Amino acid sequence: MFCVKRRDFLKATSVTALPALPGLAHSQERSFKPQPGQWRTFEFTTRAELAAGKGATRVWLPIPSINTDYQQSLENTWKSNAASAVQTSDGQQGAKMLMAVFNGTEGTPYVELTSRIRTQSRSTDWSRAVDAREDPQVLKSWTRATELMPTDGIVRKTALEITQGAATDLDKTRKIYDWIVTNTHREPKVRGCGVGDIAAMLQTGNLGGKCGDINALFVGLCRSAGVPARDVYGIRLVPSAFGYKELSGNPANLSRAQHCRAEVFLAKYGWVAMDPADVGKVMRLETPEWLKTTDHPVVAPVNRALFGGWEGNWLAFNTAHDVVLPGSKGPKLGFFMYPNAENAEGRFDSLEPDQFKYTITAREIQA
Repeated sequence: MFCVKRRDFLKATSVTALPALPGLAHSQERSFKPQPGQWRTFEFTTRAELAAGKGATRVWLPIPSINTDYQQSLENTWKSNAASAVQTSDGQQGAKMLMAVFNGTEGTPYVELTSRIRTQSRSTDWSRAVDAREDPQVLKSWTRATELMPTDGIVRKTALEITQGAATDLDKTRKIYDWIVTNTHREPKVRGCGVGDIAAMLQTGNLGGKCGDINALFVGLCRSAGVPARDVYGIRLVPSAFGYKELSGNPANLSRAQHCRAEVFLAKYGWVAMDPADVGKVMRLETPEWLKTTDHPVVAPVNRALFGGWEGNWLAFNTAHDVVLPGSKGPKLGFFMYPNAENAEGRFDSLEPDQFKYTITAREIQA
């Protein structure tokens, strides 16, 4: 059944834009035009409090690990009554974290991490090609498979079908982006940001999910088509400057504001921002009606801008997959953008901040 649907979808997305709906003039469009150039500084605080009597417990809190032309990770400070609290990493992909170890005699165990970062919006000027350079081994690493992101089988088959006739890496990326926006959808019932099991999505034909599913599928299809790509895991910090409620964070309570984005490396443009999952989120949730076309004036500017850009009201943690938490006896994480904790009874549920007892807040620091 899925193959039939997929052929229909591929046929429907053989062009890069859907026909315009009558009566939707561009003058009616909402504004969404993130542009680089204005750096903003934020303090971001995660506090975990554990119930007394849990015994020996480890807590891992993500630390911003990204230093690029769109984010500068400045400093990290913490306080805790843990037996030890040290900055460490996964040891493989540079995902930094604070690890706190409690021995069970601390009364009410707590750890509080504050990170300071600078961030700015991103946008690509497609009229200005550059001689982009990157280490070939680095690019090769961003085409590899991960445990939840295979690059063979149904994933590669789908990627080759989508990109048939594409002459350049930009053409391939455009076709995959349009296919994702057209064929996937935001599914509010999915817990957290999703799992990111892209082969299962394609095998079952269930293409509903959240950013951890939809952008992972985008990245996996790009890699399978030979385009270096990566997920970027992070969290929204403050409201969108353009008034989009679904693209906003509430700085007083960010415990459920995690969001992953994506990047692709294009030979004439370097690393380029992408976020097809947020297009689907706007289509499904920004208005009371589920919007089914990218030509709708609420959706169109977002669809254009997120192919090559994103708004800088968001913090990036890392680009890591298959994350091993130091000292953990539990399984690898598909990705790391939530607080994690573990004791003798097992790993805590990171998607239930009220049970886990963690809070996340942010504040902007004005110059």
